Amino acid sequence: MITKQLLCPRSIVVVGASNNIHKPGGATLRNLISGGYQGELRAVNPKESEVQGVQSFADVSLLPETDLAILAIPAPLCPDVVETLVAHKGVRAVIILSAGFGEETHEGAMLEERILETVNRYGASLIGPNCIGLMNTCHHSVFSQPIPHLNPRGVDLISSSGATAVFILESAVNKGLQFNSVWSVGNAKQIGVEDVLEYMDNHYKPGNDSHIKLLYIESIKDPDRLLFHASSLIRKGCKIAAIKAGSSESGSRAASSHTGAIANSDSAVEALFRKAGIVRCFSREELTTVGCVFTLPELQGKNFAIVTHAGGPGVMLTDALSKGGLNVPPITGEAAEELKSKLYPGASVGNPIDILATGTPEHLSLCIDYCENRFEHIDAIMAIFGTPGLVTMFDMYDVLDKKMRTCSKPIFPILPSINTAGAEVEAFLAKGHVNFADEVTLGTALSRIVNAPKPAANEIELFGVDVPRIRRIIDSIPHDGYIEPHQVQALLRAAGIPIVEEFVSNQKEEVLAFALRCGFPVVAKVVGPVHKSDMGGVVLNIKSEQHLALEFDRMMQMPEVHSVMVQPMLKGTELFMGAKYEEKFGHVVLCGLGGIFVEVLKDISYGLAPLSYEEAYSMIHSLRAYKIIQGTRGQQGVNEDRFAEIIVRLSTLLRFATEIKEMDINPLLATPKEVIAVDARIRIEKSKDGLN
Repeated sequence: MITKQLLCPRSIVVVGASNNIHKPGGATLRNLISGGYQGELRAVNPKESEVQGVQSFADVSLLPETDLAILAIPAPLCPDVVETLVAHKGVRAVIILSAGFGEETHEGAMLEERILETVNRYGASLIGPNCIGLMNTCHHSVFSQPIPHLNPRGVDLISSSGATAVFILESAVNKGLQFNSVWSVGNAKQIGVEDVLEYMDNHYKPGNDSHIKLLYIESIKDPDRLLFHASSLIRKGCKIAAIKAGSSESGSRAASSHTGAIANSDSAVEALFRKAGIVRCFSREELTTVGCVFTLPELQGKNFAIVTHAGGPGVMLTDALSKGGLNVPPITGEAAEELKSKLYPGASVGNPIDILATGTPEHLSLCIDYCENRFEHIDAIMAIFGTPGLVTMFDMYDVLDKKMRTCSKPIFPILPSINTAGAEVEAFLAKGHVNFADEVTLGTALSRIVNAPKPAANEIELFGVDVPRIRRIIDSIPHDGYIEPHQVQALLRAAGIPIVEEFVSNQKEEVLAFALRCGFPVVAKVVGPVHKSDMGGVVLNIKSEQHLALEFDRMMQMPEVHSVMVQPMLKGTELFMGAKYEEKFGHVVLCGLGGIFVEVLKDISYGLAPLSYEEAYSMIHSLRAYKIIQGTRGQQGVNEDRFAEIIVRLSTLLRFATEIKEMDINPLLATPKEVIAVDARIRIEKSKDGLN
């Protein structure tokens, strides 16, 4: 519940205010005063009649009516103080800075519950406990530093962690990134990251409100709500980047399938962010760098020109861009030679454009003009300029300032000399610009932005999927665990997923008869153990009855084997698909190269079911092995359309069979004409399924 009294209060009281600015109550009051808060400021301190020039009351019961209360007092005192404030003093927004609540003890959690019940009863907002506070263009209700430059078109930062929010601000301020608001939700007893995002979505006014949101998330309590409001904001023109911390797991889970070994809660986060269109970051530097990129004109292509006075950084930036799938194309031809003739001898224009340490501001201006007007295949310009000690940096940065204001192509300023040219960089940032001090971090950030998918459509693809049949099959299975091969085949057929013909039996004569009908060579596999290959339970290219009979006898002697499966021997590129149910998120769908490469290479793409065709193609294209799928070095590619179709069909199957908790299709054999499932396993849980 976010009230107007939280966002722009007419009056604020700091309970626990102090003249000691090294205490939370003192630091918060100082920030409110220095931030120019225009409303009525009050303090509560039983030992002072005035704190930092602000009238102080001995007890909250003596206060006049107040909109917002900030508490910097011991946790055990907070419930009674909150009760007095909201019940008798008209307070409709509370920020609790204090720690010692549910993050520490059961008793602390009970204190939180009392506070939550009180604020909800009176329709008040609650931020925290255990946070640094909230700051926006109206009030700086935080105890921390730094206080960034705030303006309504700046960035909105929402952070689960107060300390991390401070470190993100430290990183951002150095880059010139400006903010509209900073939310530290702490324990998020009432208002969490999803709640703030929902409020911003419901009240978003294009052209007036900040269109950039940066998130630091420690726990996704409601994935559906995060997905809905993040994708909604992005469709309205916003840009969102996020860090999700705490997603790794020590080692693989006890895996009963390839998917079980690969998929985890981080896979679900990756899939959620992809579906929403959120740019995922993995460090504070990445997050703030992406935020700075968001402030510049949107890229219209992937071709970059690098203008520099230092060869090394230009090469490193080229490598970083290329690694992320972006291009630094050669610059050649008459216009290139013309530009080179206007630079000092020794300069190069092939891209990177190196004007040398002796290059002048006029040379920089000239290079940018050629990239803007003469080199039509260039989409954006990277300008790397530190201090060579030979030119006046104020003049160089004045050129950058003017060109960034007038050029139609985005210009990314990379000014690494933040110490030796500190004054010059500071003057450049004061004009409203951002700075990317490290070229490789910028290259990585750009690749994350360019490769982030657009928000996915919400429709479920039903064509060719027999939902009633899927439900009949699932409902007829009497037990949990891995289902029988014929049940797997029936489910895949009901979903319209093509499968290879196969026969399962514990009778040798029946197995041999099937092999004769379908024709040799065939493949024989044990039925029972999960990892068949590990125990020698898969034999390929069996060309005769005698060989098949010998393998049947051998396999039936293996532990846990109760039958043998026979299939015709097919050829093609091995692909992989899988799915795993993650609590709260739903089914995470995986795809990649198949066979043994699944766990060896771990080149896997993730999506959150149900998936659209656009999402399926995006998953395929994001694979590092995509060139193999396309066809490379004389080898034919595979039918990408059929692969995408199977991904979509599988996701629809999962949508209507939520009892499926884990499944593999490995391999899918793919040719230029067809993609067909060769081996699959499905594990269901009916007794614990809370979705039916």
